[in-house]
Amino acid sequence: MSETGRKYFGTDGVRGKVGVAPMTPDFVMHLGWAIGKMLSDSGFAGDKVIIGKDTRISGYMLENAIAAGLSAAGMDAHLLGVMPTPGIAYFTRTFHAAAGIVVSASHNVYSDNGIKVFARGGIKLPDAAEQEIERYLELPMKVVESAQLGKLYRIPEARGRYIEFCKNAVMLGLPFERLKIVVDCANGATYPIAPEVFRELGAQVIVMNAEPNGCNINAGAGSTAPESLQRRVRDEQADAGIAFDGDGDRVVMVDRNGRLRDGDAILYIIAKYRAFKGEQLNNIVGTKMTNLGLERALNNMGIVL
Repeated sequence: MSETGRKYFGTDGVRGKVGVAPMTPDFVMHLGWAIGKMLSDSGFAGDKVIIGKDTRISGYMLENAIAAGLSAAGMDAHLLGVMPTPGIAYFTRTFHAAAGIVVSASHNVYSDNGIKVFARGGIKLPDAAEQEIERYLELPMKVVESAQLGKLYRIPEARGRYIEFCKNAVMLGLPFERLKIVVDCANGATYPIAPEVFRELGAQVIVMNAEPNGCNINAGAGSTAPESLQRRVRDEQADAGIAFDGDGDRVVMVDRNGRLRDGDAILYIIAKYRAFKGEQLNNIVGTKMTNLGLERALNNMGIVL
């Protein structure tokens, strides 16, 4: 029983060591079917589901297993391939998909993997939906009639589309062409995305840990091991360093002196810059881990956290 009180779903989906229950191909196929049945019950019968993954070697096996389960439930699967978790949420929303599925164990070792589900719109799956999926997991799979089986599609243009989205999300007027940036991709899902985004914005980019082999994700690299990034920023006399975790949903930054800047510092710097540019900021969204010091600093600027 997980800390959520459910049998399979923890705080961030279903995770485990690959080859050990529940992270086996037969269970993951059953999970895909259960997700499809839950979606059908919610009015999305025959709709599409987005699937993306990080660079773990087990991702090939598990994305196909979950796609097979979805097909058995009558749902179409659209495969993005390697894609950061925020990108999977983005495509779930922009493709108007019934759900999005992430095949990743985030910052864990390569021998782990997991399944995380986004609801329609790319938002967190409600607890009630997770409970419904677990209810179906207790039932044997029953495949829909042959004419109702779901199809599988690949989206080869996904990377390019997400790179454009990331570039367009950047504030106008930032002088990237004068910046030297070191980017640590943790041999994970950001390796084909993040360096290209900064290059196309005009920065000089030095890339670290962007040669995934299926087994080196997060291995002494990325946001959980930023020491090598700190040294590289100092050695290269770069302006900044950025380190992601394996699935690209965590980031730490390093200033030109090699000092770490965590999420609270990043939020404060962004808020102060935008206020300096004359933007009216009424509030900023943090997390339950956000420091009281950030809240006080923002309050001094008239911004509510």
